[in-house]
Amino acid sequence: MRRADGQSTVEVIGLLPLLLAVGLGVFGFLSAGAAREAASGAAEAGAVALLQGRDARAAARSALPGWPRRRTRITVAGRRVTVAVTPSGPFGARLRATVSADAGSSASTSPLHSSSGGRQ
Repeated sequence: MRRADGQSTVEVIGLLPLLLAVGLGVFGFLSAGAAREAASGAAEAGAVALLQGRDARAAARSALPGWPRRRTRITVAGRRVTVAVTPSGPFGARLRATVSADAGSSASTSPLHSSSGGRQ
């Protein structure tokens, strides 16, 4: 009979790259979900600021939690606020969250409406 000493160690070492890849994938998708939530809240805060006659870009930026502030692009076009947040991690650019919120056609009409999209 052959000895099996060290067999489990070899199997664990063989699985480490797969476990690392799965872990990075899970981290990437969790980071993308957090980026989408942050972008959604910021876009809605910007649209509400437009309805109140305040600076939409400043309101959207202040609605963001700490980590995505430096990874965010905020665009105000008319009555629409678009916020794009790039999550951290190796797949960040591919998992960018872009969310738009519309403040309506004028300040006295149309309630806040938001829509979202995936990558840009």
